[in-house]
Amino acid sequence: MVLVVACSLLHLKKLNETLMKHILLPLPYDYAALEPHIDEETMKVHHDKHHASYVAKLNEALEKLPQFQDRTADWLLCNLDKIPDSLRVSVRNNAGGHINHSMYWKAMSPNGGGAPKGLLAEAIIRDFGSFDEFKAEFVKAGEKVFGSGWVWLARAQHNGGKLSVITTQGHDNPILHGLLPVLVNDVWEHAYYLKYQNRRPEFLNGWWAIVNWQEAASRFKRTKAEQDWADEGIKALPAKQ
Repeated sequence: MVLVVACSLLHLKKLNETLMKHILLPLPYDYAALEPHIDEETMKVHHDKHHASYVAKLNEALEKLPQFQDRTADWLLCNLDKIPDSLRVSVRNNAGGHINHSMYWKAMSPNGGGAPKGLLAEAIIRDFGSFDEFKAEFVKAGEKVFGSGWVWLARAQHNGGKLSVITTQGHDNPILHGLLPVLVNDVWEHAYYLKYQNRRPEFLNGWWAIVNWQEAASRFKRTKAEQDWADEGIKALPAKQ
């Protein structure tokens, strides 16, 4: 029931009536743009290898599911009960990986850092006490993720849009827990290991210098009608005939 409600807040639709292929969009900045906090080589491997593999594997799974080839990645994640058992795990992992990474790239900017403003800043103070307390909770949660996963600032559907810090394993997304994502950091090792090795806390603390608070504020303010994840880069192109 929670998943149904959360997904109902997204503008879910068919891409069109032709067979589609999901695509990997370019990064919104150069590979080296987030230096020194995230190095160029990590960005190349992370985007061109890891994210690309999720897109490729999602398309591969959908080759066996022609009835779902016109659906967006967010629709697939929100309708896993419609996917056959034999392919459900593959679709969940790879659609989730595609969505989460598409959001992650936009959560950062070479012109980022500082602190949020406006409604998001007010909500953070309301729900965490201060911006510094929020950052400390976010970092602590990210440090505690066992193995691979993500740390999120998420917004409740009700309760005045109450904010909370949550973590997800694998490529799960807050919508699977009835929440709407506002900000995300990737704590899979491939997101930081080339530069930071096992020093995840250092990565998490340094990450604040590149956070795109304008993007986070936009997510926080979106209304139901504006929750269209096609804008995340979760797009597709017509399949070759």
